[in-house]
Amino acid sequence: MTSYSPTRDQAGSSSATWPLIALGIGAFGIGLTEFVIMGLLPQVAADVSVSLPHAGLLISGYALGVTVGGPLLTLATARLPHRNLLLLLMVIFTVGNLLCAVSPSYGLLLAARVLTGFAHGTFFGTGSVVAQSLVPPHRKASAIALLFSGLTLATVLGLPFGTWLGQEFGWRATFWVVSGIGIVAALAIAALLPRTEPGAPMTWRDLAGFARPGPLRALAMTVLGYAGVFMVFTFIAPVLTEVAGIAEAQVSPLLLLFGLGLVIGNFAGGRLADRNLGASVIGVLVALAAGMLLLRVGLPVPLLAAPLMLVFGALAFASVAPLQTFMMRQAPATGAALGATLNISAFNLGNAIGAWLGGLVLQSGYGFAALMPFAALPPLAALAIALTNRKDMK
Repeated sequence: MTSYSPTRDQAGSSSATWPLIALGIGAFGIGLTEFVIMGLLPQVAADVSVSLPHAGLLISGYALGVTVGGPLLTLATARLPHRNLLLLLMVIFTVGNLLCAVSPSYGLLLAARVLTGFAHGTFFGTGSVVAQSLVPPHRKASAIALLFSGLTLATVLGLPFGTWLGQEFGWRATFWVVSGIGIVAALAIAALLPRTEPGAPMTWRDLAGFARPGPLRALAMTVLGYAGVFMVFTFIAPVLTEVAGIAEAQVSPLLLLFGLGLVIGNFAGGRLADRNLGASVIGVLVALAAGMLLLRVGLPVPLLAAPLMLVFGALAFASVAPLQTFMMRQAPATGAALGATLNISAFNLGNAIGAWLGGLVLQSGYGFAALMPFAALPPLAALAIALTNRKDMK
């Protein structure tokens, strides 16, 4: 693993802020390219002459790139200094989005989305290691939260702007702008991140370390925790209209509140994890399960929809920094970057499993109101895993 030896000033908050902001710019661009396609899907489908379900594979293809490609790319680039690797990832990200902007066919567009997904997982994995190296031990989780703030801001600010831009000037314009963000991020990383020594290749013994109970439990907790979130969030629009009785025109403002909650929860989760990592992991899993039940009880009261969406967003992202930090602590000493990348894959796998489980609930005839009680079960399963081995939680 590439190591840093920050000076006392570098370890302070002021000198670490600008490098962390550089990483946050990259995270913002990556978050934007992941989510903005959802708002542009009808325009994309019409332009490349495919059905809407086929266009939906552009989302699945990206997730596949994150889940599978991220760990593979992390292994392949283990010898690179982390600063150089982050620059390479921004090049991959920028090229992938440029290919999206100019793709004449659906096939090339899908391939470009998968390629861009490769950069996602490795960026957040390596970026988590770099972020932690820039700050003293008592601020490591908060540093990860600052990295992921770019992702939350992409949801709150970038997604509505990118969707508007695509609707006004064509969906390709959005990807041109995202490519520009990639260039800005690369320049910021080159200018603001300290140079690092070459990394060490991972051995089979290092890889075998991920088969130990600790890392496997940590990954399972991430998958299950986020599966519950996406059982509800995947179907959030009909949940709001059917369960809360909200008009369709009010869904977007409520989603904006959800995004604001993501920002609040992200930083709160980082602060809590810095104080007590084990307690914060257990606490956020309990809160996620309780939050789902609270949604079921409160959403039928229309006046509660707005505050509950803010709370839902906060709970959803309060788990990110604790779970990411916990996985990095469980990973082998030489495999922190791979451990962090695998955990990003676990978040995305949880998203996919949650969407699938939510679909099963609906197909079974339970209705949208039943999603929330069922969504409390995966975080409770994650909590059970955590509590069965309390020594990891200290």
